[in-house]
Amino acid sequence: MDRIRVVIPTFNEEGNVVNIANAIIKHFETELPEYDYFIHFIDNKSTDRTRELIRGLCKQNKKIKATFNAKNFGQFNSPFYALLQNDIGGGSNCTITMCADFQDPVEMIKQFVLKWKEGHQVVAGIKSKSKENKIMRFLRTIYYKMIKKMSTIKQIEHFTGFALYDNSFIEILKKIDDPTPFIRGLVAEFCGDLATIEYTQQKRVAGKTKNNFRTLYDAAMLSFTTYTKKLPRLATIFGGLFSGLSFISLIVMSILTPIFNIQPTFVCANLILFIVFINMFFIGILGEYIVNMNVRLLHRPLVIEQERLNFEEDDDKETL
Repeated sequence: MDRIRVVIPTFNEEGNVVNIANAIIKHFETELPEYDYFIHFIDNKSTDRTRELIRGLCKQNKKIKATFNAKNFGQFNSPFYALLQNDIGGGSNCTITMCADFQDPVEMIKQFVLKWKEGHQVVAGIKSKSKENKIMRFLRTIYYKMIKKMSTIKQIEHFTGFALYDNSFIEILKKIDDPTPFIRGLVAEFCGDLATIEYTQQKRVAGKTKNNFRTLYDAAMLSFTTYTKKLPRLATIFGGLFSGLSFISLIVMSILTPIFNIQPTFVCANLILFIVFINMFFIGILGEYIVNMNVRLLHRPLVIEQERLNFEEDDDKETL
């Protein structure tokens, strides 16, 4: 009997963890009774009652297991770390990752499994529609178009990581050993057999979104600095172009000033400011690349575990 693991990363999701667990259990019992399963919560140091509620779920049902992180390791590291733990808790044949807030529909689990049984390595959910804020949807669409256009790897539009991953693909991810994982890009780069299923992203059921400008900016910069070479090349092109224009402007102004008694101060000042701002922008972009390189060179652990619940006693505590 195939065994399916459902990974749910959490951070301050006290209004959702019990309901999402019950919904997944009901879905397996009614729609996929021929499959064994377990639910794996990985909590990123919640400050509300999330951990308390997860403890209660684990106590009531051995099919619910949990990993508690020692601190908040960010929106990418925590779910990626849990994804790689496919051999704990008795092991599983595939892993489904999904959000705790019901924006990823539980009903998609059966569709993922049926597609997976056709032989696909990864079955990814694609947000063809969304009930989120229309402005956010518009900005995300622009971002996906930009990264797809500029990336050296063909990126997957409106893919958030909500997917079913076969163990064969998880083993590939383990070999990559990336301390700054970007699962959307890794799937696009290394998955040899990808299937996609479109769905409508629902509104969050309870609680507030953890996404803000900082987290969205982090996601955008991680993808750009990992999968595109065009930004630093644009810096080189613009730098050369404006250096040439500045030199030509200097010569022209030197010739015309004594002839026409031109006061070049204003024009030159604006040109200089424009060039300075362009330089500042591209220096910032280069800084993002350096930060990305620095994190990879330091190669810190993805996550430090604090505690595990409902896993076998011989499962040693590990960090990657």
